[in-house]
Amino acid sequence: MATERSSFKIILGSSSESRRKILAEMGYEFTVVTADIDEKSIRKETPEELVMALAEAKSHVQEFDLLCLDGNFFPGRCHLVKAPKYGLCRGGFANTVDYGRHNVVVYKGTIREKPSSKEEARQFVKGYSGSHGGVVGSVHVTNLKTGTRKGGWEKAEVYFYDIPDEVIDNMIEEGVYLNVAGGLMLEHPLILPLVESMVGSIDCVMGLSKALTESLIQEVL
Repeated sequence: MATERSSFKIILGSSSESRRKILAEMGYEFTVVTADIDEKSIRKETPEELVMALAEAKSHVQEFDLLCLDGNFFPGRCHLVKAPKYGLCRGGFANTVDYGRHNVVVYKGTIREKPSSKEEARQFVKGYSGSHGGVVGSVHVTNLKTGTRKGGWEKAEVYFYDIPDEVIDNMIEEGVYLNVAGGLMLEHPLILPLVESMVGSIDCVMGLSKALTESLIQEVL
């Protein structure tokens, strides 16, 4: 039997609007605490290994940035501060779940992360026109009371019709594509009608697999 959502709290390590929306759709209440890490310093050979390593690293940083002062997590009783390594007071987090995640796009065998410039973003999106790109997303969940950790990854593949240059130009000028892996933002109203088909879940492509997240949360509680 699934644990009642009101019986625990979630710390979401992402400022992504898409991930916040998906987690809210799942019926969870959460607090956002982002992790500041040098993603480029963590390299792995496969996209699956990379997303798992980055999600775990973000989750670790979030843990060390949360220091519980007197036993409860929310305002006035527990504060978000910079905490030294091993300074985390696990016993004060009641049933609090820390949640880290990471996505990359795989195009013709090459791992694509966030574009470094408008030019690179344009190149990325042009490549998907009349073609396809894969998304590999990971989730890393920690029970901050018990220290139990679980992680996993999921894949999806998106096939596109031809993407007109004017659509690409409009999307790039908006600037949002600089903040998403591979410059691929499926839910954008200009790009969604140009999706021909998809293998896998749309929530995985948007940055947060509902099925994987639910499974891992239940495993650590």
